[in-house]
Amino acid sequence: MRLALSSSRLVLATLFAGAIAATAGQASAQEPRPRDPIISVSGEGEASVAPDMAILTLSVVRNGETAEAALSANSTAMKEVLAALKAEGIADRDIQTSNFSIYPQYRHSEPKNGITEPPQIVGYEVANTLTLRVRDLQKLGGLIDRSVKLGVNQGGQIVFTNDKPDEAMTEARKAAVAEALAKAKTLTEAAGVKLGRVLEISENAVRPTPQPMMRMAMAKDMAAEAVPVATGENTYTVMVNVTFALER
Repeated sequence: MRLALSSSRLVLATLFAGAIAATAGQASAQEPRPRDPIISVSGEGEASVAPDMAILTLSVVRNGETAEAALSANSTAMKEVLAALKAEGIADRDIQTSNFSIYPQYRHSEPKNGITEPPQIVGYEVANTLTLRVRDLQKLGGLIDRSVKLGVNQGGQIVFTNDKPDEAMTEARKAAVAEALAKAKTLTEAAGVKLGRVLEISENAVRPTPQPMMRMAMAKDMAAEAVPVATGENTYTVMVNVTFALER
């Protein structure tokens, strides 16, 4: 009888010891691992290049007593403008209608005896806007001048860009990574630690913000000569974030 009781106590003690060991193992597994030392830096690189293309907006605006009359006058002028653009070598793929509108024009009468009459339609205005890609920048000034003489009387906003800025972007990326690496080396040398391998790289590219270079005046204010245009340069910017390991 005593032997059976002792055996039971031995089994319970063994089970209790096993439970304690399992609980200790779980607690040990949940402890956070020591974090590997790293360093994160950022770098910025720029590359400038002369533009090789201009995006130009030209608008023909005409008024008439009726919508039909205004539309007819506008269409006649726009056909002449389109023919001139194509004669200057602008391809069909580089000409796009970007806006078209017909608006009634109202006359508002003064109130009489506290009574205001509703506005009356006195005419219509039709506006037709083209967006052009001009790939030969030497023709830009003459193209603007000729378009105005043929009937363009609004618009003239110019944005200079690059058809394929890949090379400039590549140079900007190289400069950004080089700056990040130089920062990392300076920081680790100052801290007395050794720079390790690259763990992560991310990029944020910033293309040039379109800037309106000029706005076209009315045709009566334009000079007889071709419009002078300065193209300048486009600057492409790339920012990178680089994370390095630190060697122990």
